[in-house]
Amino acid sequence: MTGRHAPETLIARYADGSLPDADAWSLEKHLESCASCAGRVSGAVRATAAGAVLADVRDAVLAAATPAPAEAPPPRTPRLLWAAAPAVRGAWLPAVLLVALGAVLLAHVAGFSGARPLLLAIAPVVPVAGVALSYGRHADPLHELAASTPSAGLRLVLTRTAVVLAVSLPLLTLAGLVLPSPGAPGAAAWLLPGLTLTLAALALGGWLGLRTATAVTGGGWLCAVLAPALAAPDGAVARHLSDQLSAYVGGAATQGGWAAAAALCAVLLAARRTAYDRLERF
Repeated sequence: MTGRHAPETLIARYADGSLPDADAWSLEKHLESCASCAGRVSGAVRATAAGAVLADVRDAVLAAATPAPAEAPPPRTPRLLWAAAPAVRGAWLPAVLLVALGAVLLAHVAGFSGARPLLLAIAPVVPVAGVALSYGRHADPLHELAASTPSAGLRLVLTRTAVVLAVSLPLLTLAGLVLPSPGAPGAAAWLLPGLTLTLAALALGGWLGLRTATAVTGGGWLCAVLAPALAAPDGAVARHLSDQLSAYVGGAATQGGWAAAAALCAVLLAARRTAYDRLERF
């Protein structure tokens, strides 16, 4: 081959296979750097009898390499519903209903005057227990799988905490509204203490594990509120319980203290958020 581009005679002989090997190798070397000659050679080869065979081979290769259309994926449960499911199943939801209905029955059927104070004493630990019962290997058979997803860790705990609060807060507050109890704190007085205890359990969970932290916070609250009332003389339990609740949750100053404590617990929880990334702790 001479000149800048391959002559037509050389290309024709290459296409029909009559070009000597040395000249064919020289032409192929030239085609690596000359797009114009490569296009001419390609057209010449397609015009021969071998061109139709090569076209069929090319079409078959392309058909085999093209992936088949993907089947439509089956409908999936919404991510939020999947993440929240353990928070609304099992024995926890019936337990919330039992606490609310039990207090109403005590007041309107048994005539127990301390029904509202008793409900206000128990209500703050209900969401705490709900959170503990909705997260971990003991509560979720898919916990290991859930913990390996990007939504695991504290985000998953907070999702289930929000569901627990969304269920328990209106039920228990509504039950408190229908309970007569002169002198006792209002039906919503337990909300800030309940939120604070829940955040405290989550914050302590970074050190102790969620179930142990729940036992510490919930058990500490029940001991502080119920123990003095239960130690009161017969017939004075309801009055002492009402006095205890008034001291712990009544008044603007006390509620402000609970709000400040809730903010502090939220800060501690944010500081320990990475602890929930370690599956073995929970």
